[in-house]
Amino acid sequence: MAKTKHKTSNDNTIALNRRARHDYFLGDRFEAGIVLEGWEVKALRAGKGRIAEAYVWMRYGEAFLLGAHIQPLESTFLAADVDPTRTRKLLLNARELSQVLGAVERRGQTVVPLAMYWKKGLAKLDVALATGKEKHDKRETQKERDWQRRKAQLLRN
Repeated sequence: MAKTKHKTSNDNTIALNRRARHDYFLGDRFEAGIVLEGWEVKALRAGKGRIAEAYVWMRYGEAFLLGAHIQPLESTFLAADVDPTRTRKLLLNARELSQVLGAVERRGQTVVPLAMYWKKGLAKLDVALATGKEKHDKRETQKERDWQRRKAQLLRN
C-alpha cells in the first residue's frame, strides 16, 4: 500500500484544502502530477491557485481534477479564452491508479485533494482516499481537539 507522507514547506506550497481534514477521515495518500498549460504554471508561480472546492473524478480509468481554480494573470497574453476551472488530468502510475480506482468503485471512498505544491520545479497534488464524516463525527473530533488544547494549557500552568 502506498502510505506516503509528503512534506511541503511553506515556500513550496501553492494551495491547501483545509476543510478536507474536517469533512473526511483520510486514508492512503498519493502524490499526483498535474497536466497544466503554460499560463496556468505562471499563475501558480504567482500564487493564484485554489483547491478548496476541488475534487478528483475517476473516469475511463484515469483521474481528473475538477473545480480547482487558477486565476490567469492580467499580464499574460492569452490568444484563446481560458477557463480558470477547467478539468485537469492527474498523473498517477498504473499501480496507484488501480488502487485508487478499486477503492472508489468497491469501497465507495472519495478521492480528496489535500495540497498543491512545487517539487523539483513541477506542480504536484497530494490526494488522499477518504470517507465522509457524519455530523456527530465532526463534533467528536472538535471535542477531542479542544480537550488536547485544554490539557496542554493546564500542563503549561
